[in-house]
Amino acid sequence: MRLRFSKMHGLGNDFVVIDAVRQSVRLTAAQARYLANRNFGVGCDQILVVEPPTQPGVDFRYVIFNADGSEVEQCGNGARCFVRFVVEQGLTGKREITVETRAGIIHPRLEDNGEVTVNMGVPVLEPARVPFRSDSAAVVQLLDVAGQAVPITAVSMGNPHAVQVVDDADRAPVAEQGPLIENHPRFPQRVNAGFMQVVDEHHVRLRVFERGAGETLACGTGACAAVVAGILRELLVSPVRVATRGGELSIAWAGPDQPVLMTGPAVTVFQGEIELPER
Repeated sequence: MRLRFSKMHGLGNDFVVIDAVRQSVRLTAAQARYLANRNFGVGCDQILVVEPPTQPGVDFRYVIFNADGSEVEQCGNGARCFVRFVVEQGLTGKREITVETRAGIIHPRLEDNGEVTVNMGVPVLEPARVPFRSDSAAVVQLLDVAGQAVPITAVSMGNPHAVQVVDDADRAPVAEQGPLIENHPRFPQRVNAGFMQVVDEHHVRLRVFERGAGETLACGTGACAAVVAGILRELLVSPVRVATRGGELSIAWAGPDQPVLMTGPAVTVFQGEIELPER
């Protein structure tokens, strides 16, 4: 199968973006892994598929595959690339679109300065809905990670996150703890592990070990979850600049029952075609 694609990134979190509106595409997990492979395919953290909507009042449907071929509910950096892609490709004349995802409806908007703002929806804090196995609704909970009690805050931004506060993001045990937290039995759908250093009440540094992708240069939903966790722990005040290894995002959250707003760049790197294996 010959496939047209665009390579894009949001702060170094990179994507293969596929137009499934004007070409017929039904990716298998194996094909997604092939595309994401940095030696044999295009190379990316995630694959984003732009599909026609399945419900009225919506512009597009957004399907996301991790590099390991698993399908996931949400991707914040991907959402910013999504709106830039559909505008650049002439799939819409709108600068703000309504997009359905597995996690619900999102509303990304292309700003006049070229950055993209995404209404990421209201964060989910109830443990059962994250999902996170816990008998407590406490903001900070202890997670046993290789015999160490790690204080985390569990938040879902359409996908699950476990956020911990660290003294120094550069020295955080991302490689050691990341896989253990991702696959922790208290997170039945696995989880993204965030390591947040508070610089001041309006500024944090963040690293994220993403579910199904490993550590990425940036994670949009991870930035949203980290700010929500920091505000709930009374460490942060909205708006907050989130510095990732790939660049900065601006995150605003007015508090419980309010949506999280994320603003940052989305960049097209190149366009191309690739011949995919049939399965």
